[in-house]
This record gives sequence, C-alpha cells and structure tokens, in this order.
Amino acid sequence: MSIDPTASQYRSGKSDSGSAGERPELSIVVPVYRSAGTLDKLQRRVADAMTELGVSYELILVEDCGGDNSWSVIQGLAEQNPNVRGLRLARNYGQHNALLAGIRSAEGIWIVTIDDDLQNPPEEIGKLLAKARECYDVVYGKPGKQTHGVFRDMASTVTKMVLRGAMGAEVATNVSAFRVFRTSLREAFENYQSPTVNIDVLLTWGTHSYAAIEVLQAEREAGESGYTLRKLITHTMNMMTGFSVLPLQVASLAGFIFAVFGLCVIAYVVIRYLIDGSPMPGFPFLASIISLFAGIQLFALGIIGEYLARMHMRSMNRPAYVVADRTDDAS
Repeated sequence: MSIDPTASQYRSGKSDSGSAGERPELSIVVPVYRSAGTLDKLQRRVADAMTELGVSYELILVEDCGGDNSWSVIQGLAEQNPNVRGLRLARNYGQHNALLAGIRSAEGIWIVTIDDDLQNPPEEIGKLLAKARECYDVVYGKPGKQTHGVFRDMASTVTKMVLRGAMGAEVATNVSAFRVFRTSLREAFENYQSPTVNIDVLLTWGTHSYAAIEVLQAEREAGESGYTLRKLITHTMNMMTGFSVLPLQVASLAGFIFAVFGLCVIAYVVIRYLIDGSPMPGFPFLASIISLFAGIQLFALGIIGEYLARMHMRSMNRPAYVVADRTDDAS
C-alpha cells in the first residue's frame, strides 16, 4: 500500500501513448463509485471525443472503494487502453478526496474532472477547453436544467450559496463536478493534507480567473447518485467550518444583537421602576429572557466546538486519501 497525500509524489514521464517524455494535453480525472456498468462506455466515449478534438489525453479513474467490481473493470480497461490509468483508494474517502488523488497524479497541461455516470457527456469537454483557452484558469460546465428531486435541488442551491462565501467568487453559484482547470493551479494546495477536501475552494487558493458555460446534461446511465440530502448537508457543514469563518462571524453578530437586546430590556425595567416605583412583574417574561440568552450562548459554543474539532483533526495530520493500488504499479 502506498500513501500518496502530497503533490511531491506526482508521477512524470508517461505520455498518453505510453512513450516517455511526452506530456498529454488533457488529464481527465474521474472519481469512481459503484459504476462498473458505465466505465467501459465512458472510456470509449472519452476516446472518441478526444480523437475528434485531436488532443492527447490520459484518463485517470480513481476507485473510491465502492464495494463493487469497479476496480477489476478499471484494471481491464488499463490493459486494453494505454491512455487509461487507475488508482484504488484504501477506503471510501469521498468524491472530492478521490478527485484530489487523481489531480495530484495527473500529467496533462489541463485537468478535466467529470463524473462517472455519463450525465456530463464527454463530448462537451471541447466546449470547456475552448473557453479555458480564452485565458481562463478554471471553467465550469453548468447544466441547463436540474435533473434531481425538489429537496435535492434545494439542498444543492444552499450548498452553492455557502460555497460562494467560502470561495469569494460569483461563479460559485455555477460550480459543478464538470470542470477544466490548469494543472499548475495544484501548486497552491500541494501541501494540503486535511481529510476535509473541497476542490472548488482549493482552486481559489491559486486563481480568481473563472468562467462558466452551459453544457448538456443527460440522465444517469445506471445506479443512483451517491449525494443524498444528508450527505449534501454534511458537505455544506464541512465547507462552512472547514474553509470559512462565516459561522464564527454569525455567532459574534448574534451575540452582539442579543447583548444589545438585553441592555434594552434592562433599561426598560430600570426606567419603569423609576417611573412607577415597582419592578416589572412576570416570571414567564424573565424565564423567556434567560432561555433566550442561554440558547444563543450554547449556539455560539457549539460553533466554536466545531472549529476546535477541525483543529484537532488537522493536528493529527491525517492524509486526505491513501492510494492502495495502481494499474501502472507505480508508487
């Protein structure tokens, strides 16, 4: 088993055709999770699309320990097609961690990330690459329409709003798993090792040159999306506490507002006492005020606790992923 947490272990010297020294123009990174049934079709469509574009490429399939026979399929594809490389992670780390493993292994001038379900047609890669060549560092392919359920779409919208705050870029509302960016951008996060990974946020560490264009989105070829409502909520919380100080700012603002509110209540009680000569009656009122302030304090403490937990996790220096096997037997 080989641990591959940093960019210092980038491979070099293998081309898309297998000859040493020639660098492919595109590295297409695909996180694979329980998609054995679509991989052969995916690689064939990628090969046809790249032939039509006339660009050299490598297809990096990162198997995220989904529990099916995806790794066996990847090994077979790598034997048949020299442009295909495979990485198998030691356990299920998540989509963005799998992407990071593939990105650090990529050798191309440009990196394309695309899902394994063929919802983003490989034939659309040319659109992204053409836009990127207009002097953009990152280009997203935004779908013309959402194809998920109502609650999933709502969760995705909220996630993108949070991502916008973490990225500090307007294009955040158009982010998707279908993206192209310059390989040189990974230098900005080559030493990043936290188990909490978000590729879109990491890319902002290297550039603010973004664009987004509309691309076709098809129905899933097989299986179901691994991003459930619960996972989206968890992913949103990870972004909020892992890449942004917004929750702390919200807690501080809430504390300030309720402190002012408390002062106003005290002033009201004192003024009424001076005017009427009697304190303000009402145990329910007093109990409500105490509960209100106790609630906001616990809320603020909970947010601080989340950040302390993140610091604790990072202090253990856990890698973002561990590569258990490679189709090319490199380590």
